[in-house]
Amino acid sequence: MEAHATAKYIRGSAQKIRLVVDLIRGKNVSEALTILRFTKKRSSKDIEKVLKSAIANAEQKAEGADVDSLFVSQAYVNEGPRMKRVRPAPMGRAYRIQRRMSHISIHVSDK
Repeated sequence: MEAHATAKYIRGSAQKIRLVVDLIRGKNVSEALTILRFTKKRSSKDIEKVLKSAIANAEQKAEGADVDSLFVSQAYVNEGPRMKRVRPAPMGRAYRIQRRMSHISIHVSDK
């Protein structure tokens, strides 16, 4: 049995979020939640939210399923759209800033 959850348009670069997602890939669900709770990265809160959603989806999918036997089978981060912003620069010029977004997907399985 497999369930997944996705969070789209999360503020933060995919490269930085992947650092945290790599920590939980292949781990047991309870262990992954513990790792995310004590990781000092801003994106760990968003990833924890997606993981809890995937667990809830697995419970709904198979009502008699044991949550403790679940593990993170797949976890990946894709790049989302970029917000283009302008920052004032010297001599009347402007610098372009790109605010990056990401899409986080987590799959949990019991096998």
